Amino acid sequence: MTFGEEEFSDVASAAGQTSARSSAEIEFIEKLRAGEGEAFDCLVVRYSADIYAVLFRLTQDAEEAADLTQETFLSALKAIKKFRGEADLKTWLVRIAINESRNRFRWWTRRRREKTFSIDAPVGENGQPFSETVPSRFANPEETILQRERENALTKALRNLPEVFREAVVLCDIEGLSYEEIASALEVNIGTVKSRIARGREELRKKLNDI
Repeated sequence: MTFGEEEFSDVASAAGQTSARSSAEIEFIEKLRAGEGEAFDCLVVRYSADIYAVLFRLTQDAEEAADLTQETFLSALKAIKKFRGEADLKTWLVRIAINESRNRFRWWTRRRREKTFSIDAPVGENGQPFSETVPSRFANPEETILQRERENALTKALRNLPEVFREAVVLCDIEGLSYEEIASALEVNIGTVKSRIARGREELRKKLNDI
């Protein structure tokens, strides 16, 4: 039986519900746990862009995010047999992605490698600067420059947040995950999630106070 994209969409929609899982979702998870390549390919196609987006926001590095996205799905492939559906698939993948990001960051930190990100760094195959991928509301050059400076400052401020605050702010304010999804991804309680988001936002306000 072929597991089509339309059927997968139904599964993805149902995955976030706390009620009993649909038979289609259960079947898809069983296909994943059984190691069926087609099912895993479908998982990658459906969620790779979302996982890359999370990792790019966390690392501010396009190449690093792409590498970590691959590592995330490799880790997911190894761990899928243990997946019991305690979270929806996207949240489960985000949890793995965050762990991969933490491990990589600590690996670089131990080796004293400092990385910086420029908003003018090329992103993607066409080498287009990241700044050009962000729509601008400003028509004249002066306002465009000011907006660019704000974006640079926000990027730097976000990058310099403590890891636990950056993760919470990115997942909530950029990726739009619910408190419950963030709690599951970070493996903490909802109270901790709310506290980290509040403290992360406050730290950002302080860093951006003069902008």
